[in-house]
Amino acid sequence: MGTQAPTDQNNYASADIDEKLATQKAIDDWLPITSSRNAKWWYSAFHNVTAMVGAGVLSLPYAMSELGWGPGVVILVLSWIITLYTLWQMVEMHEMVPGKRFDRYHELGQYAFGEKLGLYIVVPQQLVVEVGVNIVYMVTGGKSLQKVHNSVCPECKKIKLTYFIMIFASVHFVLSHLPNLNSISGVSLAAAVMSLSYSTIAWAASVNKGVVDNVQYGYKAKSTSGTVFNFFNALGEVAFAYAGHNVVLEIQATIPSTPEKPSKGPMWRGVIVAYIVVALCYFPVALIGYYIFGNSVEDNILMSLQKPVWLIAMANMFVVIHVIGSYQIYAMPVFDMIETVLVKKLNFRPTRTLRFITRNIYVAFTMFVGITFPFFGGLLGFFGGFAFAPTTYFLPCIMWLAIYKPRRFSLSWWCNYICIFFGVLLMVLSPIGGLRTIIIEAKTYKFYS
Repeated sequence: MGTQAPTDQNNYASADIDEKLATQKAIDDWLPITSSRNAKWWYSAFHNVTAMVGAGVLSLPYAMSELGWGPGVVILVLSWIITLYTLWQMVEMHEMVPGKRFDRYHELGQYAFGEKLGLYIVVPQQLVVEVGVNIVYMVTGGKSLQKVHNSVCPECKKIKLTYFIMIFASVHFVLSHLPNLNSISGVSLAAAVMSLSYSTIAWAASVNKGVVDNVQYGYKAKSTSGTVFNFFNALGEVAFAYAGHNVVLEIQATIPSTPEKPSKGPMWRGVIVAYIVVALCYFPVALIGYYIFGNSVEDNILMSLQKPVWLIAMANMFVVIHVIGSYQIYAMPVFDMIETVLVKKLNFRPTRTLRFITRNIYVAFTMFVGITFPFFGGLLGFFGGFAFAPTTYFLPCIMWLAIYKPRRFSLSWWCNYICIFFGVLLMVLSPIGGLRTIIIEAKTYKFYS
């Protein structure tokens, strides 16, 4: 009889492991990032466009006016090249370990820097970016709705921004309950089309308007310090405009993958298409907008274009639709993190009720912060430098160096160090400009006015 016990124990142990794996799989099938892996390459194209082309594109002419022609063009083009390179790195690193996929940014971070350190490096930054973007988009959505209302009906009673942000948030109380990234692909496609549309309206209407009388291209600020601070702030605005990297691995996680046909093929195809669209949106708006209005351009170019009224109202409505899609794409990884912690760490049951409660609380939170601090433009320069620069410009490079260890002074080594240098500069300088903008705007600000 004595020989029987170990095999029984082994059976129990293997049954226990099987049960754990089954539970794990059930949880993964429920979590928003890993639940659906049947995306096509063009899903990655419009998810990337939606994530990348933010409402940030409309502030590019203003950023140009703070940077000036030479530095402005150089920084725009450099950012485009560097972020495309770091995006390529992320797509490559998604499946560099055979048989494993890094479905989330922090999983890649943990592989590169170690279990604990990886979490501490990546998660706070990723959360600042994603929650920050969601709050900014609450304000942007509300402001754009307000502009539609004011331009279509100038005689109407003025409605407070607070209410418009609430109206915008109401959409998300519904959309946030779509389970995963693939289920929002329709919303995302609409958003991607809209971003192209309003960018085109912005530059085409500018061309139609013609160069403003007495146009000036010098720096606006009277003092040297003002010019320098504005320059720093503009760096943050540009960094914010190129911030799609925080959701790249999560988008790639939805694409099916086999050893013969890894997911990086279709993903890269999508990224290239997305980047061409990004160039078509960004460069014409930034350069034509600045050329037409000079340094008198508003921080949102649609404000500088007052007429034709119907077209500007339409462009603002497009912004609203696009921001709805963007909000969802950035919220999905946050939902994933919250739900992972609740289900895996705190052992909640993965149910619809849990999802309903957590997601509504999150949307309410972003709405509340957006209503409380609507001068978020300055916060963008601040956050842009703080968290966007690392996650977009140099964290991928550091991971690449840590994992692949390229030869010293080889091309790859140089490329990565140049990107890291440029990214660190952005990270240090732009929060300074952003903070100054916040201080100036906060002086005249009344809560919930």
